[in-house]
Amino acid sequence: MSNKVPQIRFNGYSDAWEERKLNEVAIFYNGQRIPIDSSLRKQGEYPYYGATGIIDYVEDYIFDGEFVLLAEDGANITMRNSPIAYLTQGKFWLNNHAHIMAMKDGSNNFLVQLLEKQNYEKYNSGTAQPKLNSQVIKSLNFLFPTKEEQQKIGSFFKHLDDTIALHQRKLDLLKEQKKGYLQKMFPKNGAKVPELRFAGFADDWVQRELNQVAPVTMGTSPKSENYTDNPEDHILVQGNADMNNGFVSPRVWTTQVTKTAEAGNLILSVRAPVGEVGKTAYDVVLGRGVAGIKGNEFIFQSLKQVQSKGYWARMSSGSTFDSVTSEEVKTLPIMVPDEAEQELIGKFLGQMDNLITANQRKLDLLKEQKKGFLQNMFV
Repeated sequence: MSNKVPQIRFNGYSDAWEERKLNEVAIFYNGQRIPIDSSLRKQGEYPYYGATGIIDYVEDYIFDGEFVLLAEDGANITMRNSPIAYLTQGKFWLNNHAHIMAMKDGSNNFLVQLLEKQNYEKYNSGTAQPKLNSQVIKSLNFLFPTKEEQQKIGSFFKHLDDTIALHQRKLDLLKEQKKGYLQKMFPKNGAKVPELRFAGFADDWVQRELNQVAPVTMGTSPKSENYTDNPEDHILVQGNADMNNGFVSPRVWTTQVTKTAEAGNLILSVRAPVGEVGKTAYDVVLGRGVAGIKGNEFIFQSLKQVQSKGYWARMSSGSTFDSVTSEEVKTLPIMVPDEAEQELIGKFLGQMDNLITANQRKLDLLKEQKKGFLQNMFV
């Protein structure tokens, strides 16, 4: 197959793509950008764009129409933790941290995807932080199909991006709802009953130390020479890197058994990031960065609520390396209702977690599908 045609293509197109410099097919408007210091911005309805997309809203605009933005500087140029290219439509303001352009006679939807899929590390001219020089960007060579094929590809990816954005909003809403329930279904500081409660329950909750209701085992790391990559050995959990979507994801194994947690136990991170809590479906060896907790779903949700309040951040602040001690974990004060109410709360919040996880997986799948399409539908 020619290296000037993509692997996946819409029916009816067979011509080779043509190589063009970016400034031959796009008009740049960098000279019209105007940065506004954050202290001088007046809040309004118009998006204020920077290298990472919308960073504020202001009362006026300097651009009106459809444009493509490409980050000019910032760590994301090399890290790529978020999009680097954006399609803008309507009225907006732009600072001088993103290049702005529009196709002369082609699809801006196509261009934004073309720019997003590129690796810019070799074009980085920054020293203190990554930077994409204007002249370098303008002179980059890309392969372009006909205008009609550009429009087909651009429309396809716009629909995919809209679908991803819809699922992201749905996921964000679910997370906000869960956060709200955590605030209302547990007593506030000094209170003995929660704001929101299942019918039939009226008794006060009782304060207990964590270790009194859910035995805590602090981890102890095996010797490094006993670490292995053999799944036949014991799964080692050392910290957040060994968790995925709230569950232990085996990554490292060990032949030395120190402290352990059983399948069904909770795993609490006691080193940065302190307070992250998950579950294990396996019997595991506990490294010194975690603690194992024999707790039910209610205890799990209680620990989530403690984390959301910033309790652990306050507890670990000021130390050279963020961590909490065995005593601090075991004596953590938590409010506890009777077992029947615990079960209902745990079940309800657990179902919300399952819904969030399902939506996160769907979103991740869509993003992976987009990566595949970008790889195969462009040259």
